[in-house]
Amino acid sequence: TMAQSTLSMRVDETLKKSFDSICDDFGFTSTAAITVFMKTVVRERRIPFEIKASTKEQVNKDAWAAFLEMRAAAAKAGIQDMSLDEINAEIQEVRNGR
Repeated sequence: TMAQSTLSMRVDETLKKSFDSICDDFGFTSTAAITVFMKTVVRERRIPFEIKASTKEQVNKDAWAAFLEMRAAAAKAGIQDMSLDEINAEIQEVRNGR
């Protein structure tokens, strides 16, 4: 038999409960899921999923593209020139069920 070792770590309680629940749905214990992850990392010598962070430049480009898309949708709907008061009134009407 292989020698066993204990891995102890601290994680957010809500994250752990959610992870345990999902593992249970898959028929795994959280220990089994972490073991599968660790074996995959060792076997493939890489993290088995993509980890990336957008650059600030990309975030700005994405935000600008979203703004332009919203602006085009507002123009198409004929509401591109609404004042803040008109926008708030429209929101209130929707909340009140018109």
